[in-house]
Amino acid sequence: MSTESITIDQEFTETIHSFLDDADTVLVVNPAPEVFQIIIQTATQFDDDLPGFQVLATPDVLKTGAEDFILASQVADLIDRGTLELRTTTDIARNSLLVSDDEVITVVTLEDKLTGLRSTDDDLVENVRSTFEDEWNDSETFTLRTPPLSRIQETLGEEFGDAIEGDFMMIVESAETIPEEGGDLDEVALALLVAANNEVLLYDISKWGEDIGLASKATFSRTKTQLEDRGLIETEKVPIDVGRPRLRLLLASDELEDVDSLPDQMTA
Repeated sequence: MSTESITIDQEFTETIHSFLDDADTVLVVNPAPEVFQIIIQTATQFDDDLPGFQVLATPDVLKTGAEDFILASQVADLIDRGTLELRTTTDIARNSLLVSDDEVITVVTLEDKLTGLRSTDDDLVENVRSTFEDEWNDSETFTLRTPPLSRIQETLGEEFGDAIEGDFMMIVESAETIPEEGGDLDEVALALLVAANNEVLLYDISKWGEDIGLASKATFSRTKTQLEDRGLIETEKVPIDVGRPRLRLLLASDELEDVDSLPDQMTA
């Protein structure tokens, strides 16, 4: 048997990258939340062709991951590309496992650091893979409602131009996490804030958000009111030929002067 001990802290990303680079298929079993996050981030930044990979996790881990908009939208991107599948089971091994066709990494936590045992023993790899492929076949598909980040970025540019797309992506790339809908400042608030920075109509940004599956128009309207109450945005009426005037979104100059201060507001 070929087995070596590795320390997975700063080196964990490199380990995952190497693992994905060498594998044709990857099965991730029972990842802890931090392991799941690092795997998704590494896969998202992967320059070469990704292997097809499957994640078999407890419902709580995947639900927790879906609560962070940035992570959830990256997961949605990988699913949309046909690279990633997510399934849930409650009957699962205790340790996180990464299984390829010819290698197994068992991830454990020792002294607050991620550490693993790496094995290329043919019999062990085959046994582990066969066992968890059976569990995979008996598991349930996890449905993610968040739209892919690439679709959000692309449609923002198409609908509103490069400026609002750039503002939105600047926040996403600057913030470590953005809570999903219902959080203090979530992805709907982010869309409204960058729309206000570019003086976009509430009707237009909320229609865009509903069309791509980010949130309903009612959620955009409710969040707009909350941001007004916090003194972060203002609105002005814009007359139209028929019907009620529409509302143009504006940043509230006393509290939020420009888009560069949005990352601090998003994580405050």
